Amino acid sequence: MVESAALIDSFLETMLAERGAAQKTRQAYRADLEDFARWCAPESVAVVPAMRVHAYFAALGRAGLAARTQARRLSALKQFARFLLQMGVREDDFTAGQATPRYQAGLPHPLSEAEVQKLLEKGTRGHADVRRDLLARVALELLYTTGLRISELLTLPAQAVRHKGGMLPIRGKGGRERLVPFSYAAREAAEALIAYDSVLDSPWLFPGRNPKKPLTRQGFDKILHACALQAGIDPQRVSPHVLRHSFATHLLNRGADLRALQMLLGHADITTTQIYTQVMTERLKETVRQYHPLGRRG
Repeated sequence: MVESAALIDSFLETMLAERGAAQKTRQAYRADLEDFARWCAPESVAVVPAMRVHAYFAALGRAGLAARTQARRLSALKQFARFLLQMGVREDDFTAGQATPRYQAGLPHPLSEAEVQKLLEKGTRGHADVRRDLLARVALELLYTTGLRISELLTLPAQAVRHKGGMLPIRGKGGRERLVPFSYAAREAAEALIAYDSVLDSPWLFPGRNPKKPLTRQGFDKILHACALQAGIDPQRVSPHVLRHSFATHLLNRGADLRALQMLLGHADITTTQIYTQVMTERLKETVRQYHPLGRRG
């Protein structure tokens, strides 16, 4: 009988080889799968019956584990079960009868289009440090017009903005690469920043204190906080993730296709992108409540 640990190791190796899963992703899967394997011991996951899955999630519920965490663990188990089927280790999907725990997904709270405009126009001008304003302008233009993750933004090579065709080459999660269109204004600002920083001889678009290394997340957060204050927006409402949400929400509001948005955001799975449809649904409900003559009843 194949031990659970060996099967989990094999599954994680396959995730790395076929999907380029990042180390943190593999660590999270390992933690979830090993927790289930401990529950099943001494039985191996190769032979454990489906009823053990039901008992496992019942125990998680009794222990007060959040529904969102339970749903994440079930997702990991389902993928593991498919792997065992494909490898011929099992002949059944032992997770097939387990219902997904229900939870209310947290809705993103994007900035309005007017607030983003104010952040760009007022938050990146008039500071005593000219370079700080220039760097802030480039970063905010890119975050809002491309929907980049902050890790993707800060590790952009300086040469990336000179890619032909008005497209920005991005290396995202798990090493997956994609091309994202970016605005002329963003390119123009980036070129100005590169020229200003030419004496630093840095390979990065956003050099850190040590020009050989990129700007840190903490360093950027301080700049973004100052931009929000300067624009008269509560800094608690402004973050790189909020700007990414704003990018996605504003595109959908103006008729963008969900599949196109998935590609732009670099989501491996369309279900991750679908959270934005919830934002639109809530806004439609609010529109009816606010403007329909009978909308406020009940």
